[in-house]
Amino acid sequence: MTWSVLQIVFVGVLGLFAIGLYGLLVTRNLIKIVVVLQILVKSTLIALVLAGKASGQINLSQSLVTTVIVVDTVVAVIALALAVQVQVRCGTLDLKDLSKLRG
Repeated sequence: MTWSVLQIVFVGVLGLFAIGLYGLLVTRNLIKIVVVLQILVKSTLIALVLAGKASGQINLSQSLVTTVIVVDTVVAVIALALAVQVQVRCGTLDLKDLSKLRG
């Protein structure tokens, strides 16, 4: 059985997505959560380019991916800035400790 390039990339996308989901379920640190979300987004973007290649509309998918990368970078920078502020004000980045802060 020979695998095509699209099938190999699809397996890689599934692997990246599984790693991201596992990391999201396991980690409790805010900065690590931002990094894991970046892994999830990148796997989705690769899948989007793969779908564009499979459907013959690679230019459309590449332009959409470029737009999403720009927006995703801005969101990641803001999330990391908020995580730094949480660390400064609360002294922790652990979600379990932060969830105890009520009112």
